[in-house]
Amino acid sequence: MPPRRYQFGRADEATHPDSMRATLAEFLSTIIFVFAGEGSILALDKMYKDTSATPARLVMIALAHGLSLFAAVASSVNVSGGHVNPAVTFGALLGGRISLVRALYYWIAQLLGSIVACLLLRLTAGMRPGGFALASGVGELRGLILEIVLTYGLVYTVYATGIDPKRGSVGTIAPLAIGLIVSANILVGGPFDGAAMNPARAFGPALVGWRWNHHWIYWVGPLIGGGLAALMYEYMVIPAAEPAHPTHQPLAPEDY
Repeated sequence: MPPRRYQFGRADEATHPDSMRATLAEFLSTIIFVFAGEGSILALDKMYKDTSATPARLVMIALAHGLSLFAAVASSVNVSGGHVNPAVTFGALLGGRISLVRALYYWIAQLLGSIVACLLLRLTAGMRPGGFALASGVGELRGLILEIVLTYGLVYTVYATGIDPKRGSVGTIAPLAIGLIVSANILVGGPFDGAAMNPARAFGPALVGWRWNHHWIYWVGPLIGGGLAALMYEYMVIPAAEPAHPTHQPLAPEDY
């Protein structure tokens, strides 16, 4: 586990092969996640004329997001750390686990990955992405607070299972834990605001489908929630001094 540090980035980091591989991994894993997540919604709209929210529909969407995120994180965790989410990257940046240069690369890759996934859905399914919006009767403040709380839980789970130097063997189930918390949070927040917890997940459908209602909530909420979770875990849970004889395997240098 690299020590906590805040830095802009090494002089050669912008063109280093490790940075390029990590950025590509974030781009491809985001495509996997958004294509399956948004695609599950379009598939249900294709299968059923009635697109109103039902328990079965909510469970299927939550399951699709959880499984696809599990696969996306697992397939990129050894290369980029498996962020697949600008809010996770922001939390890692605030926690001193990633440089600013690497964070900027990740953000660009995640947003582009989401856009490409939605363009592929538009091409293959021939349907306009639905995007995220507040449900009827849900005000902007409540939607914002909900996104903060949901994303806090997600990033806290990422820290506990993927970043904490004391995580030990728990690190092997990090992708599964992350997928499960996303599914659980969708079951909670889906009927209210869609439960994005991920600015990139919201941005691709909004751009390709051109649906911008309340879009700012899906940026501000996740970034605040992710930042709070990272700072609290870094400075209140992780010890100031690393253990003298750690019993776990450290992350690779490019991870977080």
